Amino acid sequence: MKFDDIEAFISVVRRQSLSHAAQSMALTQSAISRRIQNFEEDLGLIVLDRNSKPPRPTPMGLRVYDQCLKIAREMEKLRALVSGSTPLTGGLRLGMTQAICDLSLHDVLRLQKKNWPVLDVQVITGWANYVVDHVKNGTIDAGVVLMPARKSFSSDVVVTPLAHCEMAVVAAKGFGQQRSYRLADVYQHGWILNPDGCGFRAELGQSLAAGGLPLKINLDTFARETQLEMVAEGYGLGLVPKPLLARSIHRERIEILPISDFSPSADLWLVCAPELGGFTEPVQSFAEIAASIFRPVGRNA
Repeated sequence: MKFDDIEAFISVVRRQSLSHAAQSMALTQSAISRRIQNFEEDLGLIVLDRNSKPPRPTPMGLRVYDQCLKIAREMEKLRALVSGSTPLTGGLRLGMTQAICDLSLHDVLRLQKKNWPVLDVQVITGWANYVVDHVKNGTIDAGVVLMPARKSFSSDVVVTPLAHCEMAVVAAKGFGQQRSYRLADVYQHGWILNPDGCGFRAELGQSLAAGGLPLKINLDTFARETQLEMVAEGYGLGLVPKPLLARSIHRERIEILPISDFSPSADLWLVCAPELGGFTEPVQSFAEIAASIFRPVGRNA
């Protein structure tokens, strides 16, 4: 069994495409197909369902894929051990929540191009729990996630705290006429939030429900700047980490509402597989880029 065949199988499953896998490995599509066939012959079973579009691993193929990922990580560690100054190669799967990706992806890829030019970085976005779950099951190597404070993690992952920040309820400039509000004073204006699945939206919903108040959604969207633009236009209230508000182009048209019975906070975490091998340095460097975003900036923070 050749490691080249294992790498081909990993690439096809990861990219869900024979042609994209071939492109990433600088091979022809027929060469990738031959490697998959060789791999299946060595195993004596079918690992890839070619009738599905895109091609997907069979049930046994999924189990084989998990083992192949472990083999690939061990090979990376072996290469790192003996390579000395050889440039870091291979594929790093980095997960991020959407807000982090929007603000840091350009800097992450620029740093990768400068320091690790032959490292193949694949960025996956999703809810924080999605990223953490995929780090646990080995389909993502490391993730940078923003989660409500006091989050606990299982022992299957290695976590490092990167930054802590306060969340802010925000409204259009000129909305506030009081020194302090309660949720009961403002809930009827409605909210502009992330779609369902966001931990901060869930936390707000729980606080409203505890007071017998409904969660009225005027708009939900993943786009942070769109949320803040709509808040600035007076279409509803928002909920945003203060450092992100400080970096928004709409910050001068928005004010923070002091809410006495709702004051959530958030923690930024680096979540990693137990063994990163040679990927440790780039992962930590990429995490530092994200952490710098969430450090207090300016008077709004």
